[in-house]
Amino acid sequence: MTNQDQFLLDSGFWGWLYKILTPVEWLQTWIMKLVHDFFVMLGLGESGISWVIAIIVLVMVVQACIFPLFYKQIKSMRKMQALAPKMQRIQNKYKGKTDQASREAQSREMMKLYQDNDANPAGSCLPALIQGPVFMSMFYTLSAIPYIAREKRAPLGAFNVDTAQSFAQTDVFGIVSVTDNFNSAAMGGKIVIGVFVFLMCFCLWFMQFFSMKRNMAAAAMNKQTETMQKMMLWVFPIMYIFSGIMMPFAVLVYWLTNNVCNLCRTMWQVYSFPTPGSPAAEDKAKRDHTRENERRAKAGLPSLEEEELIKAKEEAAIRETKGYQRQQPQRKRKKK
Repeated sequence: MTNQDQFLLDSGFWGWLYKILTPVEWLQTWIMKLVHDFFVMLGLGESGISWVIAIIVLVMVVQACIFPLFYKQIKSMRKMQALAPKMQRIQNKYKGKTDQASREAQSREMMKLYQDNDANPAGSCLPALIQGPVFMSMFYTLSAIPYIAREKRAPLGAFNVDTAQSFAQTDVFGIVSVTDNFNSAAMGGKIVIGVFVFLMCFCLWFMQFFSMKRNMAAAAMNKQTETMQKMMLWVFPIMYIFSGIMMPFAVLVYWLTNNVCNLCRTMWQVYSFPTPGSPAAEDKAKRDHTRENERRAKAGLPSLEEEELIKAKEEAAIRETKGYQRQQPQRKRKKK
């Protein structure tokens, strides 16, 4: 991709892969073009911040499309967590049995457990499976635009030569072009790109840190899990540094916006659907308790504590009346 006359992502294995993703790339270009034209109609310049806003809106559209799957993922994860004890019993039942019949029986029981409870072990993978190709397509599209502007590549979707040139002429803060990467940018542009890469890494780091501190059950923590969590906390953000400085600034705008959206979504998930046994789950239980008491107070009903006290008094009264000895069951006599 460093060759100014040949777009390397169109050759070899990557060329074949991105050819498959052409419908996604085509759709992305038209979303960006329509958003850009809308803001130009409102008075923004043909080249400039209108293209940056178009990239940000594209992220919002992708996030909105993925959110129903994300919500389904949360529900699936909660079902799997609720089924964990039953799954453990099935695994213990066939522990140490390596024959084919036992493995098939264990598999059948697991599948029946999933079907009876409408649970899907692969449900948590759907958003990642969709978001990955979308990001790849966005990287390809934003990287191809400068080549389209120089007529070194065929038009792509809504981006013909004129549209691509309008996009390529966009400067952010008057310092860095959307087509610049860290190596090609001037000193001021390098600083802006460095700030964006830092913010990307920080969002990823804080998202993982927040999940570890607030959404991890103490019972689930062990040395292996803790090591894996620490690797995700530090290794992935460091990888972002090396990949981020190689990408065009337009891709960094997309990536940072996407990371901010993912961070907000994660915080909402931890607040509304925390992992059972985690600190966030304890806080949610307290909030739910307080809200239920407030609802009862508005409806003129006794609070949860008062209701428990009333039940305890009723049970005490019954014991006083009938005595503390448990009534023995009596066998019915058969009629002669």
